[in-house]
Amino acid sequence: MVATPKSTVVRVPKAGEMVAAQLRRQIVTGELKEGDALPPESALMAQFGVSRPTLREAFRILESEQIIQIRRGARGGAHVLVPDAAAAGRYAGTLLQYRGATLADLHQARGALESTAVGALARKRSAADLRRLERALVEGEDLVGDPIAFAEKHDLQFHRLLVELAGNQTMIVLVDMVFSIIERHNQSFINAHRDDGSAEPSVKATQKAHAKIVDLIRAKDADKAIAFWRRHLDQVSEYMISDPAETVLDVLS
Repeated sequence: MVATPKSTVVRVPKAGEMVAAQLRRQIVTGELKEGDALPPESALMAQFGVSRPTLREAFRILESEQIIQIRRGARGGAHVLVPDAAAAGRYAGTLLQYRGATLADLHQARGALESTAVGALARKRSAADLRRLERALVEGEDLVGDPIAFAEKHDLQFHRLLVELAGNQTMIVLVDMVFSIIERHNQSFINAHRDDGSAEPSVKATQKAHAKIVDLIRAKDADKAIAFWRRHLDQVSEYMISDPAETVLDVLS
C-alpha cells in the first residue's frame, strides 16, 4: 500500500506583515535612520501596492516592536526608532515573570554570560581595550568614597564594558536584556540600603575585584580570568539576594 502523504498547511504572510518586513529591513540596515520620518501614507501605499488599512496594520506591527513611533499633529506621521535592548529586556522580563524565574536564576545566567565574555576578552585583548579598562578603573576609584554613586553610575557599566570589549554582538544584546532587569533590582537594593554604613567596604572590595580582572585580562590568562570572575559574580549574587525564592516578578511588579 502506498502511504498517503500528510497534508501540509503553508501559512502565507499577510500583506501587512510583508510591508512591515520590508520597512523593518530598511531600518535595521540603516537605510532609514533614527528620527527619520517615513514617507507619507499615500506614497507608501503606492510603493507597496497596498490599501491604507494594510499599511496601518504594518505600522501597528512595527510600533508594537518599538522600531517606529506614530506622532500626532502638524509634524506627525511615522518616525523611525533605533531598536534597543531595553525593549527586548521588557519583553524578556515579562516572559521570565510568566515562567516564575528567580533572581538567583537570572544571576546564574549573568555569571555564565559575563565569565564567557571575560575569557574571550582575555584571549584577544588589544592595547586599546586595556586603555578603556584602565580609564574605567580610574572612574571607579574616584567614586569609591561615594558608594551610592559607585553603584548607580559605575559598577554595572564596568561589567557591560567587559562584555562589549569581548566583541560578540549576540552576547552584548543578551547581557543588556539581563542587565535591564538586574538594574531594577540594584536600584531597589540601593534605595533600601542608602543609610547602611557597611556599603563602603563592599564597594572597596568590588573595586579591588575590578582591578584584579583587568590584571588577568592584561596577562591574557583566560582560565584564571573566567574562574575569578565567576567567583566574584557568585559573591555579588549572595550579597544582593537575601531571599533565594525572590522572583523577577517581585522586582518588576
